[in-house]
Amino acid sequence: MARPVIGIIGNHQVIGDSYQVHAGGIMNSEAIAEASGGLPLVVPADPRFVSVAELMEVCDGFLLTGGRPNVHPEEYGEDATPAHGDFDRCRDAITLPLVRACVERGQPFLGVCRGFQEVNVAMGGTLYPEIRDLPGRMNHRMPPDGTIEEKFALRHKVTFTQGGVFHALMGAPEVMTNTLHGQGIKTAGARIVIDGHAPDGTPEAIYVQGSAGFTLSVQWHPEYRAAEDPVSKPLFAAFGAAARAWAEDKRPMPMGALQEA
Repeated sequence: MARPVIGIIGNHQVIGDSYQVHAGGIMNSEAIAEASGGLPLVVPADPRFVSVAELMEVCDGFLLTGGRPNVHPEEYGEDATPAHGDFDRCRDAITLPLVRACVERGQPFLGVCRGFQEVNVAMGGTLYPEIRDLPGRMNHRMPPDGTIEEKFALRHKVTFTQGGVFHALMGAPEVMTNTLHGQGIKTAGARIVIDGHAPDGTPEAIYVQGSAGFTLSVQWHPEYRAAEDPVSKPLFAAFGAAARAWAEDKRPMPMGALQEA
């Protein structure tokens, strides 16, 4: 049986001082191929090259990846400040309508870090530009120094809603995760269910209420060692099962089936 095609949203980057690329981290491809059982396909997230309709026809599901650029605050009605960091307006132009279209159609996606934030903004939510500047919040950013292992090391707990979707999927009310983000949810968008929090109250796990398809998104980076990590593996496995169900008959897998995936 052919593997479901998973569109991995690529980020615009510049190599050296002038060579522009659309890139997707290898650990994203590894997670899709090894933990989800999908065929990874890096998407040039730019409306000059692709359309949402074309992507939804070619791909069975989407991994909304993390990335250094942030969602532009104009997308949620605020002015840009230096605290908001860098932007990728072309990615905004693809991913935000893509999220809404997938929610409407029931086509699966998994949001990670920036992707988590994109899902919230696409549904009408807002973001804080810098979590660590808020009273009582910890620094959720990636450590500036160290090896990849040190930067992606587990750093805080995430507690899920008792009996919620993530609790059922993980088989535990609480897990340990890494943390490599500066921004976070300020107000939840319409139909966004915050299903997990960090100890400081920062939202870490969400899904879209009432969508027929897989819409789980997390603020941490589960793609790191996804095939062996006890938290990442069930998340990517469930996403892969939803994508296979879509590929087979273009119908969403019921959310209630996640814990059985």
